[in-house]
Amino acid sequence: MIANGSSSPVPVIDLEPFRLGDRLARSAVARAVDAASTEVGFCAVVGHGVAPDLVARMMSVTTAFFDQPAATKQRYVVADKQANRGYAAEGSEALSYSLGTASAPDLFEAFNVGREIGDSDVDDYIAVERHRFFHPNVWPDASIAGLAEMRSTWLEYWDAMEELGFTIMSAMAVALGLADDYFAPLLDRSISVMRAINYERRAAASDPLPGQMRMGAHSDYGSITILLADDVPGLQIRADDGAWTPVSPPAGGFLVNLGDLLSEWTNDRWRSTVHRVVPPPASANGVVRRRSIAWFQQPRYDAVIECLPTCRAAGEGAHHPAITSGDHLISKLMGPRLHRPSDPTPVIA
Repeated sequence: MIANGSSSPVPVIDLEPFRLGDRLARSAVARAVDAASTEVGFCAVVGHGVAPDLVARMMSVTTAFFDQPAATKQRYVVADKQANRGYAAEGSEALSYSLGTASAPDLFEAFNVGREIGDSDVDDYIAVERHRFFHPNVWPDASIAGLAEMRSTWLEYWDAMEELGFTIMSAMAVALGLADDYFAPLLDRSISVMRAINYERRAAASDPLPGQMRMGAHSDYGSITILLADDVPGLQIRADDGAWTPVSPPAGGFLVNLGDLLSEWTNDRWRSTVHRVVPPPASANGVVRRRSIAWFQQPRYDAVIECLPTCRAAGEGAHHPAITSGDHLISKLMGPRLHRPSDPTPVIA
């Protein structure tokens, strides 16, 4: 069900009737999800069941990490860029390369984790991709002031995001005319990644280069993204006519957007919307900071992504060839990190 009162162009959907309601209530939420996924590719969710205290603690400890000296943060860089773990300094990535567009480096720093894997959890499925999709997380030293609870808080928040992701994908399955647990086996021990991002114009920082973004125009890569963000201007989505529209998170809620993989999975019935984060205007005084935490849901690396059975009209073919989730992710991921165009995923002519 869509809640009213938001000035954002994306609809606000209350998930509580889907989580706790009867079949009719769940169907109403699924219809709202379908409309948002078809028309915008973004929605905002409230009634999600994530504890406000956990959100506050997550923001607090993440801010404490980004406030550390640059030399401290550099200790947590992971050399293998395919590992998708650890610290990324400002200017180390340029997201527009994922769409094949060259640009100046982006003005953000980030910290990534994936699924926490203990030695006893490593079976054949994990072992095959232990070096890459299940690379060990790199946690800051707990003795650093303010960071003693970082690992435990991040893992608690990861669990909350994964549960919320299951709920959203269940609503999406219903919206697509599938069983509500259709996606569940494909999300078991997924290769999802959580990334905290700090956009901060520090005192005496030089002006951005012409056209330089805090985060360049891109679409997300996986199934869905769940975004917690400060209500600070900067995030914009691109309309079909090329116009850019600001988007703000709802109070107490999350922004959710579809990634390229889910758009291809639905045979382009649903859209993966291009978005960017623009720098603050030159007239803004002092330090201007925007913090966000994105949980990128990515199905199992061996999940075969091909046109869903309910997303092909009579006589219509698949728009995209089958591809595994892992191959799809790598085709998108490396361009921005190597500052070269990403390998495009194929389209059936």
